[in-house]
Amino acid sequence: MNKTLIATLCAALLLGACNNANQPHDHDKSAAAEQGHGHDHGAGGVKITHYGDKTELFVEFPQLVVGEESPFAAHLSTLSDFRALAAGKVTVILSGNGLPEESFSIEAPSQAGIFRPIAMPRMAGKRELTVEVVTKDFTTRHNLGAISVYPDRKRAEAEHPEDDEGSIGFTKEQQWKVDYATAEVAKKVMRTSVPASGTLIARPDGEALITAPAAGTVKASGNFPVLGQKITKGQILAYFAPRLGGDTDMASLQADARKAKVELDLASRELARMEGLFKDEAVPEKRLLSARAQEASARATLEAADGRLGQYSGASGGIPLRSPVSGVLVDVRATPGGFAQEGSTLFHVADRRVFWLDLKVPESDAVRLRAPTGATFRVDGIEQAFEVSAGKNGRLIAVGGAVDTVTRTVPVVFEFSQPDERLRIGMAIKGQVVSGSSKEVLAIPASAVIDEAGIPSVFILRSGESFDRQAVRLGARDGDWVEVIEGLEPGQRVVSRGAYLVKLAATKSGEIGHGHAH
Repeated sequence: MNKTLIATLCAALLLGACNNANQPHDHDKSAAAEQGHGHDHGAGGVKITHYGDKTELFVEFPQLVVGEESPFAAHLSTLSDFRALAAGKVTVILSGNGLPEESFSIEAPSQAGIFRPIAMPRMAGKRELTVEVVTKDFTTRHNLGAISVYPDRKRAEAEHPEDDEGSIGFTKEQQWKVDYATAEVAKKVMRTSVPASGTLIARPDGEALITAPAAGTVKASGNFPVLGQKITKGQILAYFAPRLGGDTDMASLQADARKAKVELDLASRELARMEGLFKDEAVPEKRLLSARAQEASARATLEAADGRLGQYSGASGGIPLRSPVSGVLVDVRATPGGFAQEGSTLFHVADRRVFWLDLKVPESDAVRLRAPTGATFRVDGIEQAFEVSAGKNGRLIAVGGAVDTVTRTVPVVFEFSQPDERLRIGMAIKGQVVSGSSKEVLAIPASAVIDEAGIPSVFILRSGESFDRQAVRLGARDGDWVEVIEGLEPGQRVVSRGAYLVKLAATKSGEIGHGHAH
């Protein structure tokens, strides 16, 4: 976790703690005080957490008594982002048991996410409790089940539901300020996989490193190439002028070129003379052939001299540096007129439309590599997991047949097309190689798991603002999900985003747990 995020999380915790120190401890007392009712809801209060199709509801209210006003504190979060519901109408409905329906509404929240309808039931007995939420975008109902309406306060106070003593407190106001979410523990079809690490690389025939053929100077060919520029196969990126060696200088090269031209002129005239004499049968054919050979040798010498001279003269002189592939210029290490040592990289061109995922599977897991069908991987800085699926967006290139004696790993290489623009050649990755058949297992988001002194643990939602720490035994991982072998039951909810912040809250549960005013 980066320092900025940790600072933000700690600030949220401290803000919550400071608010707690300055406000009443009991939610219900505060609500009653705001509404003008001074009775103590205390241990007899009811807390219910319920998930609908659009919203999460955490509601607190006193035991319902005929003829008494009972303020509700309904905390509503949208399930799409677990943020506070900013506007809407909330209605508390009591129905069933052969009695007339009673409803109590509030048209807007007292603050973002917190709605305070007041119920004053007229009839005692078992009633079905429903909370209806109406916004401009949707309508949803939370059916909370049966609840008792008592004929008097004495009967109501005789029941004391389980409280949250000993659990970790993390208030809704704090949850709404940070990146927080929960997920249900549920059965999920997962593929068998083995862990791997590796690197994103370019396809071998889609990448080229253009290097200096000798020590020398780089010369521009028109506009000098820039990072990110599209390059076509055969395109001249620049010219390269090798450094003059020994006693050679520009004057010597020019003299060699002039001397070669003089020798070619002489050889050409001698050839013309020999051809005339041979025609008159004054010389044997051997003399003619010798003159032709001398003329050809002189011409070659001139061409070589001109070539050497051309490498150091003129705007486009030098050895052309051509790209052998089409792609994008992903690295430029040369500058116009700059000096380069022999073999040093000048330009790096790569085709970023297709990547290779070069994975290394630990030797201990390699025995489970039967028939890889794909891979999932992550890179630092991106929450999203990426998937390569053979036959869809990629294909298996090879599975190594030997264990690397140094790293004790087996290579597995996949090719995949149309990679995300955020992915870069050379990125280090952590992932899994998918191998074997699928099976249905109990699973949770991998982001829910934190390390507690080497033991994988999660935070289970006990009620809307209280959590329990739970150690778990994990199995296979498939992308963003991980199998839970032991420690959780279907239907429980775990903190899937913000688990680290709940862990911080656990160290200050006395300060942060329940001390905010609703």
